Amino acid sequence: MIHQTWQDSNVIKKVKCVHTDAKKYVVNRALTAGTTYDVKNETEEFYFIIDNTGKVGGYYKEYFQET
Repeated sequence: MIHQTWQDSNVIKKVKCVHTDAKKYVVNRALTAGTTYDVKNETEEFYFIIDNTGKVGGYYKEYFQET
């Protein structure tokens, strides 16, 4: 149940959102292009970050570039 402690866990790295042009999902409500976010967890396909809502969300890596 690692997802219950992500909010308080250490930052792994920082990533910058480069676009919010999602093909399937609406992400422009939770992400802002040009903003840097703290990565709390990472998988092969997703970054788990604290987004604009203040909660941890999982987003495809295609929206970000590592800083």
